[in-house]
Amino acid sequence: MSIVTCDMAVSVDGYTAGTDQRMDAPFGDGAEGLTTWMLDEPQAHAAEIGAITAAGAFVMGRNMFGPGRGGWDLGWTGWWGAEPPYHAPVFVLTHHAREDLPMEGGTTFHFVTGGVDEAVARAREAAGDRDVAIAGGAATVNQCLAAGVVDELRLHVAPVLLGRGERLFEGVPRTGLVPVSVRQTPLVTHLTYAVARAQPSSRSGDDARAQ
Repeated sequence: MSIVTCDMAVSVDGYTAGTDQRMDAPFGDGAEGLTTWMLDEPQAHAAEIGAITAAGAFVMGRNMFGPGRGGWDLGWTGWWGAEPPYHAPVFVLTHHAREDLPMEGGTTFHFVTGGVDEAVARAREAAGDRDVAIAGGAATVNQCLAAGVVDELRLHVAPVLLGRGERLFEGVPRTGLVPVSVRQTPLVTHLTYAVARAQPSSRSGDDARAQ
């Protein structure tokens, strides 16, 4: 049976991005160490990296798709170039409508103005019997955890402290996490949890922000 998963690179103190996310620093100031394991040791973490993009559909916040706010710059097609790594439908949360954006390699970005519930429902339909992945960033993950739609949470904890930025679990009610697996290397500790269903939250906000 398909499930909803979520992978997040996170600091020891719970931040998925630093402050001042922008074009030349997508993860914000001081957050480079969150993804060092992906860049410096990709072969050592091939299983985890592969699992991140193995889903049949994805949900992400607008800031994970791009740095803009307000009306769309239609020339912006994402951080990833002509062929994004998803190779599947991606549903982007936003308050500003935009036409679907097909890319090379099978990725199509769909822009959803109806909130998390609509985005996850459309992703489930698109994924069929494959999993749905919540791609980030922290605000989107927190909304999905608060809504009780995440089944499996995979945290990739880097040995860094950020102190401030975009923080995981903000606004999320107490949620049961059942340990499934752990694997450690010098650059990261991979933690997998099954997530007990939380009571849905009625909180809403601006465009979901990314990591």
